Amino acid sequence: MRSSSRGNVDPFIVMDVMAQARAMEAAGHKIIHMEIGQPGTAAPAAARAALARHMGQDALGYTVALGLPALRAGIAALYQRWYGVDLDPARVIVTAGSSGAFVLAFTALFDAGERVGLGEPGYPSYRQILKALSLVPVGIPSASENRLQPVPQDVAGVADLAGLIVASPGNPSGTMLDRAAMAALMAHCASRDIAFISDEIYHGLHYDQRAVSALEISNQAYVINSFSKYFSMTGWRVGWMVVPEDHVRKIERLAQNMFICPPHASQVAALAALDCIDELEGNRAVYARNRQLLLDRLPQAGFVKIAPPDGAFYIYADVSDFTEDSVAFAALILQEAGVAVTPGVDFDPHRGRQTLRFSYAGATEDLVEGMDRLCTFMAGRMGH
Repeated sequence: MRSSSRGNVDPFIVMDVMAQARAMEAAGHKIIHMEIGQPGTAAPAAARAALARHMGQDALGYTVALGLPALRAGIAALYQRWYGVDLDPARVIVTAGSSGAFVLAFTALFDAGERVGLGEPGYPSYRQILKALSLVPVGIPSASENRLQPVPQDVAGVADLAGLIVASPGNPSGTMLDRAAMAALMAHCASRDIAFISDEIYHGLHYDQRAVSALEISNQAYVINSFSKYFSMTGWRVGWMVVPEDHVRKIERLAQNMFICPPHASQVAALAALDCIDELEGNRAVYARNRQLLLDRLPQAGFVKIAPPDGAFYIYADVSDFTEDSVAFAALILQEAGVAVTPGVDFDPHRGRQTLRFSYAGATEDLVEGMDRLCTFMAGRMGH
């Protein structure tokens, strides 16, 4: 049967690593998972309890396309609590994860064939979703001296951009844009009529200064977030986006036709999760300990060229001293050390063959064992 060229997206390599790790586990090996970008914790207890109550009382049928009004109001209140931003709940759109938000955003903002910039290294699915929508992803290499985040000078040299996607904290780097850097990027984009999309999915997961939301600087941006990371609800597939007031109706029409509505059950749980701050902050304290563990022990294993992780739960390391093929290197680490890590080619098609991403989202005791194994593996390679 015929098929489209739009469907020829690249694989998500980390998913292939996970599959290899699961196969080894099925064969009886204990694998330490440092490849996976999801919390090691369940959804908050009160969120699960809220859904259990509703399941006995509610048919959980369709909601309105933009999401439960109470949830939209709760998300708007979060912006007041986290950033001091007074946000009209009418501008909040609940989506089927941040992935659903990206599909809606790219469809609403860009026509087929337009060029959309994204910082490299960056989340690989931006590129693949753009391709699948007949858009042209344009990688913008970021520099280590700029903390692996794009700056206006990087964007200025790229012609004919219709949009720019920025993530702070970033995946895979965990680095953040401060307020001045975010404002400078947004001003550059505004001067060229480049739509600015801010991926804020790792907000809440910071270890010193909090992350800056694009909404603190301007209403003329698309801001995308999710309950997956800070709220520990990856598989529930519930996210949100905040758009300019005059874009709400366009997004609503698209959402009605593409998705009908986000999952009702997940929205019920998400609403309750907004009030589970003590449990969620407890999770963040674990990540903070895990982060320090890796910052202390990765250099002991020989990984000394690392990006400074301000947030999220990743550390991105330059491994060019050890390999020119991070895919093969990650496979060797998995086979010989039983530790799953992510090769950088997912995040940077050009420079990623010399980088690895280490996730510290799992249990601390597993990470201790993982680092012991990595140190032993690397000592064997380096002959000491």
